[in-house]
Amino acid sequence: MSTQAASLPCRSVERLVRGRPTSDGAGVRLTRVLTQDLQRRLDPFLMLDAFRNENPEDYMGGFPDHPHRGFEAITYMIAGRMRHRDSAGHEGLLGPGGVQWMTVGSGLVHSELPEQEEGLMEGFQLWLNLPAHSKMAAPSYRDIPAAAIPEFTTPEGVRVRIIAGASQGVAGAVQRPDTEPLYLDVHLPAGTGFEQALPVGHRAFTYTYRGRVEIAGTIVPDQHMAILEDAGASVRLEAPEAARVLIVAGRPLDEPIVQHGPFVMNTVEEIQQTLRDYRDGKFEAAVVQSL
Repeated sequence: MSTQAASLPCRSVERLVRGRPTSDGAGVRLTRVLTQDLQRRLDPFLMLDAFRNENPEDYMGGFPDHPHRGFEAITYMIAGRMRHRDSAGHEGLLGPGGVQWMTVGSGLVHSELPEQEEGLMEGFQLWLNLPAHSKMAAPSYRDIPAAAIPEFTTPEGVRVRIIAGASQGVAGAVQRPDTEPLYLDVHLPAGTGFEQALPVGHRAFTYTYRGRVEIAGTIVPDQHMAILEDAGASVRLEAPEAARVLIVAGRPLDEPIVQHGPFVMNTVEEIQQTLRDYRDGKFEAAVVQSL
């Protein structure tokens, strides 16, 4: 960290956001936390969905075949099992603690269907934008089992899982160019704290999914996102009770964002071409590469 960055204070909370209950796929109940109206503010992130369902009727329909183009979709499972299949014939089983990192690029069709008939289904899907020069790159796909996600425990007993980026010198499972994402899952016992460095200029937010935490004097309750001020070189979490929190940050692309459902491009013309390509069956011919 540079001397200039080290002299900056911890980031404060700009505002709290409670997600909007909705459904997607074949009737899966979820909470849309990062909505389309926040895309410019939280560039390069486009969407965050959280799901936590114990009733099988709320998740059994899953997400049948649907297309994507122009971004990266990161699915992180806390509990439950989800089967991925795509238009290139690839498939994988996403289990508790595992991550599916899919760069949809030029486009593919895939499905995500539950492989359980009872019990808790919980997790998150985060959409990360691609820069204009990468939106039509060949798709890639990677399943990351729980055991392959680096983690550490602080002397206070805080457990930190590093999905992307790095924390306290430990590199995460994924490193990506351009947007340089940070994606942490932080488990804090009651009475503990944790501070994470954030690059100057990167947009950042947290999402509390158990308990509550305090950030620079603001309480962030369960199922709330805290959009962090841009100024500051770190974020400090304090846990008055046991809590679990996602910390997400990335370098903004500062490019136009045009979204039409599952497609995210830079211009209306590109969206129109995407719709023609999908209608003409070009997504079904997608070749998926390894990350």
